[in-house]
Amino acid sequence: MEIFNFIGNAEQDLAASFNSYREIAYFNQAKILEAFKEHKVREDNFYPSSGYGYGDYARDSLELIYADIFGGEDALVRSQIVSGTHAIASCLLGLLQTNDELIAITGAPYDTLGKVIGKDNPMRSTLIGKGIVYKEVALDINGEPDLEGIKKALTNKTTMVFIQRSKGYSLRPALSIETIKILTDLVKSINPATIVMVDNCYGEFVEEIEPPQVGVDITAGSLIKNPGGGLAPAGGYIIGQENLIEEISYYLTAPSLGKDLGASLLNSRWLYQGLFLAPHTVLQALQGVSLIAYLFDKYNYEIYPHWETKRADIVQAIKFKSANEVLEFCQIIQANSPVDSDVRLEYALLPGYSDDVVMAAGTFVQGSTIELSCDAPLREPYCAYLQGSLTYEHARYVASQVHNWLVETNKGR
Repeated sequence: MEIFNFIGNAEQDLAASFNSYREIAYFNQAKILEAFKEHKVREDNFYPSSGYGYGDYARDSLELIYADIFGGEDALVRSQIVSGTHAIASCLLGLLQTNDELIAITGAPYDTLGKVIGKDNPMRSTLIGKGIVYKEVALDINGEPDLEGIKKALTNKTTMVFIQRSKGYSLRPALSIETIKILTDLVKSINPATIVMVDNCYGEFVEEIEPPQVGVDITAGSLIKNPGGGLAPAGGYIIGQENLIEEISYYLTAPSLGKDLGASLLNSRWLYQGLFLAPHTVLQALQGVSLIAYLFDKYNYEIYPHWETKRADIVQAIKFKSANEVLEFCQIIQANSPVDSDVRLEYALLPGYSDDVVMAAGTFVQGSTIELSCDAPLREPYCAYLQGSLTYEHARYVASQVHNWLVETNKGR
């Protein structure tokens, strides 16, 4: 009975936040429905294609819908984009040339993207290896973008700035659309020709508007995160200015071929229906991570963001006392997953990462982080990064199991 009373009290304290999330979900659901109606989605939108994919109606229609929903001129939405990192890398490698300057203005990017840039190992295939000039502007002492530092770093030679919306493996706040607009306006006031790019992973449909709607030139993300709604089995998206999308499409396929090629080998219904369900799925995730954040806060763990804070993504960071405690928490997530619940987790080195990582992901789609999942690098501070949940009920159940573990872990403290 203790845990049911605890969760009941938590849900009362979280009621205002949950209501806010529901209103945002309703707004985004209506926006997506209107786009589906505008583009007259029918059953033949779901049929796969083959070969070159010439005249793929399902693919082309879905890309128009994404562009409308996100506020871009054009879009690439492809199962051939294998991850969020691949989507971002395609933008960077497709748009930047030798001697161009790229500045990350929200501090060091996520681990896998650091490999694409070539920060530690500038191989020929990396940005630095191709002669692209790379710089970073560190965050200020509060973990916020350093506006003065950005002003000093930007020049008329700056080809592109990169903004990472989510926190990655850090404890900084995720960036709200309001903050992204401030950064975009600042960059454009200094050099209107500078391309502003946003890594939108984990942020889609958390707010009522998206980065392209506040002047961002190019936005990218993964379909096995928020916008896939838990149904998309693979893929990524890129949205932005038409001329930039065209250049990126030449990198994905070949010059002069671009968007016209790329068969929809998957049943496109998963991508359409996943997008339609995405606002509700994001709502479930926001409620789930908020409940678990509340739980850890009551046991005096540091949480980022705090459960009372307005969210800009679906990621919840929890700071633990040791690497082993992180592993135990991740094991609870794994043991209470619908898939691979019997798997025992260990830290290990994965492709694209600099440190050993543990990943709890007993998911229907391999590695899907819109499903309840958790990962953590083996380094200080010892933090786990929780995200997703297809249903709030799943997160609620897991919270009860975590509560039991916390009671046992904190005995005698």
